[in-house]
Amino acid sequence: MSDSLQPAELYYDGQCPLCSIEMRHLTQHKRDSLKLTDIHHAADLNQETKREFLNRLHLRKPDGEWLSGLDASVYAWQQTQFGFLWSWLRWPLVKPLADIIYEEWAKRRFNKLYS
Repeated sequence: MSDSLQPAELYYDGQCPLCSIEMRHLTQHKRDSLKLTDIHHAADLNQETKREFLNRLHLRKPDGEWLSGLDASVYAWQQTQFGFLWSWLRWPLVKPLADIIYEEWAKRRFNKLYS
């Protein structure tokens, strides 16, 4: 398989109940252009990287570019028929507030599960 045919890969926390629910929905609707990887089962990640990835979603695009946080989530959902429903979260006037809310939620989730 050539690099251009590699799917985007979303790394998620399979021990997070809300994350697991979202991933089940993504699994049902995603195209082959997206691969979902539970961080806890990712053999190619070292412990430091796994801990960093547990703090927020990370996604590697087919071209090797990395996205994290809400950018990763929106990109992942764009690999479904429902992608248009998420695009407003990246609108210039919405993006800063949406990112703040996501980062605060991610920090609290991480602290609750791992601190």
